[in-house]
Amino acid sequence: MKNYFSFLFILIVVLSALESCVNEDPPIVPFLPNSILRDGDPIPPTSRPFMEGIYEITKGGELFGPYAVLKWHGKDFSIFSETQGCYFVMKSAHLDSVIFMEGYWRYSSNNKTGLVSMRISKKKGAKNILNRTQGSTVIEGAYGEGLGLPSIEISMTFVRPFSQKVKTADFYIMGHRSGGRNSDNLPVSENSIEMIRYARNFGTTGIEIDIRLTKDKKAVIYHDPDLNIRSTTKGPLIGPVENYTFDQISTYVRLPQGEKIPTLEDALTFVVDSTELRAVWLDMKGNSNAIKVVIPIQQAALNRAKQKNRALEIWIGLPTSTMIDEFLAYPAYQKVPALCELGIQDVRNTNALVWSPRWTLGTQVENVQLMHSEGKKVFSWTIDDQTFMKQYVEEGEFDGLLSNHSAITAYYFYLQE
Repeated sequence: MKNYFSFLFILIVVLSALESCVNEDPPIVPFLPNSILRDGDPIPPTSRPFMEGIYEITKGGELFGPYAVLKWHGKDFSIFSETQGCYFVMKSAHLDSVIFMEGYWRYSSNNKTGLVSMRISKKKGAKNILNRTQGSTVIEGAYGEGLGLPSIEISMTFVRPFSQKVKTADFYIMGHRSGGRNSDNLPVSENSIEMIRYARNFGTTGIEIDIRLTKDKKAVIYHDPDLNIRSTTKGPLIGPVENYTFDQISTYVRLPQGEKIPTLEDALTFVVDSTELRAVWLDMKGNSNAIKVVIPIQQAALNRAKQKNRALEIWIGLPTSTMIDEFLAYPAYQKVPALCELGIQDVRNTNALVWSPRWTLGTQVENVQLMHSEGKKVFSWTIDDQTFMKQYVEEGEFDGLLSNHSAITAYYFYLQE
């Protein structure tokens, strides 16, 4: 317990210092270095599935909603709840037979956030989890708001494991712009390698990334046609990306959180080597002859994944008829994995593996079933409205949804009975 009180003292000092800083942006709640978790042991991988599942929020529901979904990703886990697409970014360790959890919660649809400190006691489920048995589990602790110390009681009681439908579903939770947008005030920038790493906190199993070419025909990840203050920090270069070489961009341009604009090759190498992502959608943003540049990079990444025994899909996005014409002119295009955003006949003509219609066209159950009968996957894009997302998960027959708020998709998907 001495270590625990030492941690609380350090936490109070650090938070007081942070709160004294003037910052116009909403606070990004940090993981603090002097955590009690440093004294614990990691939760064994074989025990983690026995923590996963659906929980009833018995205290704290006024802020987070009635239920929560707990899902591990690697060594850490996330908790998703319904109110404002809330998600918890959590780390965990056990000290003897008590499981401690620390992290922060955040709304998807606005900047409200706060610290979280929780535990599972030996008699309320931790012993069962560590012994790899399913039982009654109660998570207890406190949360804070902003940079305040956790002081408001929260409690979650295990209701059930994930349904068989969820466990067997081949469903893709796709993160837009590699996970989230700059406008969402996240601690990392859209279309950055850092965002690709962060996206797992939203429950994403796949990402969409935007592809542009530089003056020297280097494929980079960047959404807008121009270098501008929405997507970069203020610097000496402005105007179209294609006006500058990659060396110029790498030297003088930084994304809003300080990262460099990555090359497509570096981003896909990171996906293969350092993530558990299942899919990457390459959204081609309109440069002429980009198909010829991007397909060899796609193929190299797929080969790298195969060598590493990684089940990874990478699709060339075909958003326009011009891009389709370029794709059809590519030798042996029929063997290139592609995703088509246009009509069903365009999907057939390009031999695309995925059809991706705009979400405003509705659930289109009959067309989705038709595509399934032809061996195609169907994703809807880009859906952020929480009400429609719930409907599309529960009533649609899509194989995946693309969203700027993937935590909402994750909540409704894992909640299914």
